Amino acid sequence: MQSITIVLLGIVGMIIGWFFYSKFIATKIFRLDDNNVTPAHELNDGKDFVPTNKVVLWGHHFTSVAGAAPIVGPAIAVYWGWVPAVLWVVFGTILFAGVHDMGALWASARHKGKSMGALSESVIGKRTRSLFMIVIFLVLLMVNAVFGVVIANSFVDQPNAVFPAWTAIAVALVIGQLLKRNFSLIPMCIVGIIVLYASVYAGSYIPIELPETMFGLADTANWIIILFIYAAIASLLPVWMLLQPRDFINGMQLIVGLLLLYGAVFFAMPDITAPAFNSQTAESTPSIIPLLFVTIACGAVSGFHGIVASGTSSKQLNKESDARFVGYLGAVGEGSLALITIVAVSGVALAASPEEWHEVYSHLGAGSVSAFINGGANLIASGWGLPVDFSSTILATMVVLFAGTTMDSGVRLQRYIIQEWGEIYSLSALKNGAVATLLAVGTCLLLAFGAGGSSGSGGMIIWPLFGSTNQILASLTLLVISVMLIKLGRPAKYTLIPMFFVLVMAFFAGVIKLKEYYLAENYLLVFLDAVVLIVSILVMLEAWSVISRFKKSEATTTG
Repeated sequence: MQSITIVLLGIVGMIIGWFFYSKFIATKIFRLDDNNVTPAHELNDGKDFVPTNKVVLWGHHFTSVAGAAPIVGPAIAVYWGWVPAVLWVVFGTILFAGVHDMGALWASARHKGKSMGALSESVIGKRTRSLFMIVIFLVLLMVNAVFGVVIANSFVDQPNAVFPAWTAIAVALVIGQLLKRNFSLIPMCIVGIIVLYASVYAGSYIPIELPETMFGLADTANWIIILFIYAAIASLLPVWMLLQPRDFINGMQLIVGLLLLYGAVFFAMPDITAPAFNSQTAESTPSIIPLLFVTIACGAVSGFHGIVASGTSSKQLNKESDARFVGYLGAVGEGSLALITIVAVSGVALAASPEEWHEVYSHLGAGSVSAFINGGANLIASGWGLPVDFSSTILATMVVLFAGTTMDSGVRLQRYIIQEWGEIYSLSALKNGAVATLLAVGTCLLLAFGAGGSSGSGGMIIWPLFGSTNQILASLTLLVISVMLIKLGRPAKYTLIPMFFVLVMAFFAGVIKLKEYYLAENYLLVFLDAVVLIVSILVMLEAWSVISRFKKSEATTTG
């Protein structure tokens, strides 16, 4: 099997999904209407609510939701075989992720830019809001704490990526100021990309490393602290100043990265050496169903996308119809990244023969970011003739920048959640942005260093919960959207069917993990997993009650 066949089938499927299925959902189900004033115009405050060009907003949304997850998940899940991984990425993107992301944008924009947690109160009920926000906060805590570790480890392992990663922030600040002064977007985009890749090239010769020990902490721990200081500052700045231009630049560099990877496939046409279905899995390997779905997670459908869509993106939506471009096409972008990741870790670029591939993928979890960077760098080198070291720096920088933009948005979203709690419980101190940000960063650092000691890797302790918790959150988001559609008298099957499927897979995975954590005597994970499972059941029961009452009142009125 040649990798080009997988690429062509996958990309054609996603293109069909974009042109036909997304248009149907946007016009017939969500009925996006530009006559509706978006929160960005209605509540424009120049800081969080800012009308934004849809291409720039797409860049923010895409890079915020992507992070490193659509690389990590598929690079691990291919262990079960490339066929099930490809099928779930492609069909999950078309039928699940695109609808989920566009729906979250639409639902939030119709409710003054409320986050999905706050929105659940309006749609389902007050009790649901509190339950929903517990799951959201847990997901944000996991993402922020772990991505801080991922970036810090990348800086230590790939010091060549440090210079371009921080250069991207400086470039974003300049572009943000120029955009505010109505400079043309396209020339700035071109110049920004040139400067970014020049810094990547320079980074190959300017490795930046911290001392192995400083202030009594290891270099990784010091990087984690530096990253959270930066994230705290970034989360308080107006979105136009750093968040939008940084995410837009990262979105453009991702497009360049994808062009390099996909172009390499067309030029080199490498063979696939991984098995279509892996029959040589280790005895301890869990069942492909339901673990495949929660492992790939963000590569197909992700609850974190709903948090970003309703937390920051909906507040910047210029026109309601832009929800299709930003939401659905953002999901397609992420699906395309997941697809090329599968190709990079399944072919001769990573392993020259099936035997070598099995050596790399000796057990579930053996392949991850390193497999993507190594396989992707060799793929680019063989297709474009670029040096392997330079190609490796490009991909390492891409991973770091993705994880960094997710941290930027994640800390800001945590701040929103804490401020919403301040509104709910009339705690004036929590309504303050600076206080809420300090609490957000403080909880992440407390987890990082409280549970992980001086290494700062404590977030990794609860990371195993991310897959099932994230998917359960996606199903809850789809549930809120479905209830909205039912109340509006519109067909809800296009969101209810994906909701039911994702919920069953995620819940089943959560139960399997609960047993695993209990047998390992990891009682923290047992407790948190049980909380997420119980909360999801309660939210579902509450929603069912609301739908039943609505149907009864509708029947009575009709009668």
